[in-house]
Amino acid sequence: MRIHLNDGMAESAIKKFNDELPEFTITNNHLEPEELKNEVKNIDILVVRSATKVTREIIEAGKDSLKIIGRAGMGLDNIDQLAAKEFGIEVLNTPGQNSLSVAELVVGMILSIYRKLNRGTNGIREGLWEKKLLKGLELSNKNFGIIGFGNIGKHLSKLVSGFNDKVFVYDIYEISEEDKDNYNIEQVDLDYILKNCDIISLHIPHNEKTHHLISDKELNMMKKSALLINCARGGVLDEEALLKALEDEKILGAGLDVFEKEPAKGEIYTKLLSFDNVVATPHIGATTKEAQYRVGINMVERIVNATKKIHFEK
Repeated sequence: MRIHLNDGMAESAIKKFNDELPEFTITNNHLEPEELKNEVKNIDILVVRSATKVTREIIEAGKDSLKIIGRAGMGLDNIDQLAAKEFGIEVLNTPGQNSLSVAELVVGMILSIYRKLNRGTNGIREGLWEKKLLKGLELSNKNFGIIGFGNIGKHLSKLVSGFNDKVFVYDIYEISEEDKDNYNIEQVDLDYILKNCDIISLHIPHNEKTHHLISDKELNMMKKSALLINCARGGVLDEEALLKALEDEKILGAGLDVFEKEPAKGEIYTKLLSFDNVVATPHIGATTKEAQYRVGINMVERIVNATKKIHFEK
């Protein structure tokens, strides 16, 4: 019986797997799609993060062996859940375990843009001392818009409340009065956030309904002094529209941790990253030591519980 970790896990989680499931062999190495498709017939439990796409083709190849697919993280958009359900394969994830790390990255991106850290750092490297040119802005006392009020949105609302920001939230679901009070938020429609918020942060999944949710129309509704942050999923933001908005100085700047194409290579990304008021990171929102520990341990716990209900052939 075999557990395969295709995108790696924290050492603490691997140790816990060995302690909790000693009858399983743990393999920990990345297989590219074709390799994984050929090997999956020998795997009982497949664990991935965001790098691996578990397609229908891979699931069909492993339909006689796979019992569980674990996603060490929140989003399940890289797993064909319909195919997994069709073949009776359980899909598990770890909701909420890395949310704080993503929320903190959002705050870091905002501060980086507001205080012009990119230009300041690069200037000093080049022997410049541009103190008079680097007048920044404070994060405090701003109108902060959060689009999508899941675990990350909740953490983020708490963080920015510490800056005395007024937090407005858009979500397709009605937020309870208790949550509104606990998180000190006001639920509004999307147009209100676009027109009135100084900072707008996206925290929604990418699907047919949210594809290019923020495009030309929405960017044109935003204040010229507004920041846009996307640490959600590539595809919810129209990058061509963002580039045009930056070129036309329609918004103040942008922070990007996710992209429509990853790795982010090509002409559009070269242009986007040429702006001093754009901060970009390579999909590292959940990549902190603390988050990876929580995600790994929670993944093991969920898989161990699931194995108690599933028959494995020896």
